Order: sequence, then C-alpha cells, then structure tokens
Amino acid sequence: MRGAQEPVLDPSMMPVWLSLTIFSLGFLSAIWGITRHLSLRPSNDRSWVNDNERQAEAEFNGDEVTIRNVRDFEWRSGRDFDERWIDLKLNLNEVEKIWFVLEYFDPKRRQMAHTIMSFEMSDGTRLACSIEVRRERGERYHPIKGLFRQYELIYVWATERDVIGVRTRCRKKSVTHLFEAVVLGPGNERRMLESYLMRTNKLSESPEWYNTITNTCTTNIVRHVNEVYPGRVPRALAILLPGLSPRILQRNNLVRMNGTIEETLQRSIIDERAKSWSGDSDFGDWIREHAQYEHSTE
Repeated sequence: MRGAQEPVLDPSMMPVWLSLTIFSLGFLSAIWGITRHLSLRPSNDRSWVNDNERQAEAEFNGDEVTIRNVRDFEWRSGRDFDERWIDLKLNLNEVEKIWFVLEYFDPKRRQMAHTIMSFEMSDGTRLACSIEVRRERGERYHPIKGLFRQYELIYVWATERDVIGVRTRCRKKSVTHLFEAVVLGPGNERRMLESYLMRTNKLSESPEWYNTITNTCTTNIVRHVNEVYPGRVPRALAILLPGLSPRILQRNNLVRMNGTIEETLQRSIIDERAKSWSGDSDFGDWIREHAQYEHSTE
C-alpha cells in the first residue's frame, strides 16, 4: 500500500499577509545593516599593533618642520624587531629629490602592490611616508574587508632602513623597486612634502576609514601629486591596481627611465642589495650605490 504523499506548498497559495511580513522583515534587516554600517566612526584611540601604535604629527615653524613619532625600527623579521621612535627636524627649502617605491607582494600577482614616497634632503637625510591600513592587535588585512569601514588610514613616517628595509630584507616573496621621481617646476618638492605633512596632521585630528578603492596608498599619492601639479596623473586602472603602474609612470614622465620600461624595472630592484647591507653604512646610500640613478636622464 503506497504511503500518503505529503502536500507540496505552492508559493502562489501563500497568504498575502505572510508574503508581506517576510518582505518587510528582509527590508528592515537590510535598512538596519546599512544604517549600522554608516554609523561606524573611525577612531585614533584603539589597541594598535606596535608598528602602527604612534601617529606622526608635524609642527611647522617658518621654513622648518619638526616631525614627531617617526618610526625607526630595526627589523630582524616581520615579528622580531627593536622598537624605536624619533623626532626629526627638517628645513623645507632643502627638499632635493623625491623617490617612488613600488613593492610587489607576490611577483605572480602583478596587479597587487604597495607604493611609498621618500623625500631626500640636500644633506642626504631621507624620510619615507607609507600610507597604510592602521591595524589593531590581532587584526589581519583583507581587501574585501577594506571596503566596509573595517580599518583606519595612517600615514607612517619612517626612516628608509625601517619602512623599505622591512620589505626588502624580511619578506620572502615581495619584490621592491626604487625609482627617482621626476618633479616638474621649481619648489614642487617642498610643496609635495608640505602636502603630505598637512594631510598627516589632518588625520591626527580627524581620522578616516581606509577604503580598498577610494582611500589607499596610491589614490592618496595621486591626490598629492595632482594637488601640487594639477592634472599630472590622469585617471587610470593603475591607480586602483598599483601593480600596473609602470606603464603610466613611463607614459606620463613620472619617474626617471634608463632604457626601456623592462630594463628600468629590472635595474630598479633593490631587494638583493638591501639584504647584503651590513648595517655599517647608511641604508639609503647602500641601496642606491651602482644603481641606475647615477646615470639616468629625464
């Protein structure tokens, strides 16, 4: 004897009130989620990882500026380091060169990269600024989370031996390139540094969310460049995927080239040179010795 078949629920027979209730609950849940997301506020007061713990500030006094909380860690690995923070006084009229750093996290994934600017003074002092996610303790970065107000933005001012050294000496997969920037117009080196420092102070007073698309290392660099020299960097996919930036760097005369773009890329790699640094000489001088920069032309 066959068992009685269970009746199949026909959605078209569902009472109208039940359909409306389900739709209303879903709609209200979506509104609640969006409202909660938009209500999140960035903060400078959290339990930060050691290397993001202090936020730099700039104190201007005429042509001089004192930058507080410059990071100067000695890295033996990504987790083993000696923590050191310093204050640095600079004369704004003595900014002589600007350098552009491009770090590929993994050469097999050429779209993903990090960008850094470094400022060189006439006496050889160099100070770098890395625009990053400000991580809390126990927190790991993921680009998808970066779309949803999960990380604050920070301008990390650091010595080159710190912020470039940790990338070139402690990361096994990454490949780091160093280019000399082409700065058009007298005095724009100073204006670029001032633009960076004023943005640093603004973030100290009014924190912002990092956003994987709209508020990253590269989007901020582009804003600074175009603030100083309007229209210098056009809109391009490479701004969102900085690993694709070499072509735009060449096409818009943003960095000095020595040969083809492929030859310049090869000659600008500094990882092996950095790994051979003994610590006895200046790190910035060491990674630039025998490199393309001594013979390059615009």
